[in-house]
Amino acid sequence: MEPSEPFNVLSLRHVPADPESWRAAARFRFLVDGVDVVETIHPDSDSSLFQETLLGPPETWPLRAGGEPRRVELSNNDCLTDCCGGVFVTIERCGGLVVWTWENTNDIRVPLPPDSHFDADRYDAELDRFAADHSWEEPVDTAARLLARELVALDWHRRWNRLTPPRGFGVSVGARGEDARVTLRFRVEDSLLAPAFRCSAMPVTGDEPVEDQVRRFAERIDTSDPLPAAQPC
Repeated sequence: MEPSEPFNVLSLRHVPADPESWRAAARFRFLVDGVDVVETIHPDSDSSLFQETLLGPPETWPLRAGGEPRRVELSNNDCLTDCCGGVFVTIERCGGLVVWTWENTNDIRVPLPPDSHFDADRYDAELDRFAADHSWEEPVDTAARLLARELVALDWHRRWNRLTPPRGFGVSVGARGEDARVTLRFRVEDSLLAPAFRCSAMPVTGDEPVEDQVRRFAERIDTSDPLPAAQPC
């Protein structure tokens, strides 16, 4: 598959966490040829793409392109997508191309852009550049990133026979400001043998380096099962 016109260009940018949002996580948006396409299709919408989805290996990143098509939600109406709809893109790698096919389940009267065709090498380089940029982080974001890295090395969920969510190893920013904390979310089996979630929180303070706080929390997870002290979430 070859584009009929020159390649499109993808640019990613960070969006600070909204104090009014129900989620404390920072998000990211993207521009295609310098245009925020989601804003054009779905004005005043917020991004559905959270920074925490980049904490895991590159193959788990939502915008990473593979041989199998991947349908990704880009925005919604701060509601359940099945209820209010949203903007989606299906991402597929076709040789030296990455192709995005656009979809809008919110308002079908809004015209969609044609398929976007990106040079695969430039596309991958932009994702790698974006994921490696930590200049925007607050201490709690840094703590989440470092904790995810520590947990990968520990492989703790296998040790304690816990199931982890597929992205970010269950690590997310739980709160900011005076109550800043990182949350470790993991799956267990409840009494009905159905998946249930538990959360263990790591407060992040300005009293000591973030690296020391993360190391201490990781050591605790490494030496004792987090389930007994965890809370339902």
